[in-house]
Amino acid sequence: MMARAGFIHDKLEIKFLILYIAARIMEPIPLEGMQELTMCDDGIDYFDFSDCLNDLVRTEHLRVTEDHLYCITVKGMHNSEICESSLPYSVRIRTDKNVAAYNQQLLRRSQVFSSVDKRENGTYTVTLSLSDDLDNIMKLELMVASEEMAQDLVDRFQKNPEQVYSSLLSALYSSSKTDKR
Repeated sequence: MMARAGFIHDKLEIKFLILYIAARIMEPIPLEGMQELTMCDDGIDYFDFSDCLNDLVRTEHLRVTEDHLYCITVKGMHNSEICESSLPYSVRIRTDKNVAAYNQQLLRRSQVFSSVDKRENGTYTVTLSLSDDLDNIMKLELMVASEEMAQDLVDRFQKNPEQVYSSLLSALYSSSKTDKR
């Protein structure tokens, strides 16, 4: 058997890495997200990752929520602080970069909200909302005739909500300037 390349060499280091990640994620994380962030080193394979994650849940360093998301416990946070210096520096740097990007995606998802609700008359209400770090800066409700149209509006808004906000302001301000003349 050929030795795996990488800086992580045993299950204890994988557990340290999982705790390091869980301590830095802004909210509970699904299995896929934890796997993606943990598999940042060539020394880690899926089976070892899975065993270590299950061991951390069993030993109450992590817990699984009702939504099947993983979050760190007080015990896990304490042990993560003690053990984080045992992780190779290059792995910590790479993990910090990946966790920062993941947290940025979580923040983005919390700032951009959209939903589709069917009305009694068969039409749909599309709700589009954009927030910043402090408050909601836009909430727009639109009535559309079909579910396909509603979903299309949601998809377009999710791709670039700032452009929708900017275009709406431009449209409202451009018409107010002509009204004053």
